[in-house]
Amino acid sequence: FMNCETYDQVFLQEADVESVKPYLLANTKVRVEFYEGAPIGVTPPDNVDLKVTDTEPPFKGATAAGGGKPATLETGLTVTVPNFIEVGETVRIATASGEYLERTKN
Repeated sequence: FMNCETYDQVFLQEADVESVKPYLLANTKVRVEFYEGAPIGVTPPDNVDLKVTDTEPPFKGATAAGGGKPATLETGLTVTVPNFIEVGETVRIATASGEYLERTKN
């Protein structure tokens, strides 16, 4: 990671970012909290936009109402999305809950 103000490199252990890793892409700004010089927490943005890499094809008449279907996103995260979402589309995900919020424009 890099401090955007000082450009200093900050190295974190895998365990430090394990819980937020599914929401991270290159150049994603996160907040890293330190205690006595050691990182103690990583906070991602409230929402992230991720591309759908795998999901079932939409079916005719699919709307936002009704259940949903699983979709795998570019970071490997799997979320439930509305039936009309297709592979290649970008969706907004709430990082606090891991839930689909909306489809975004590419």
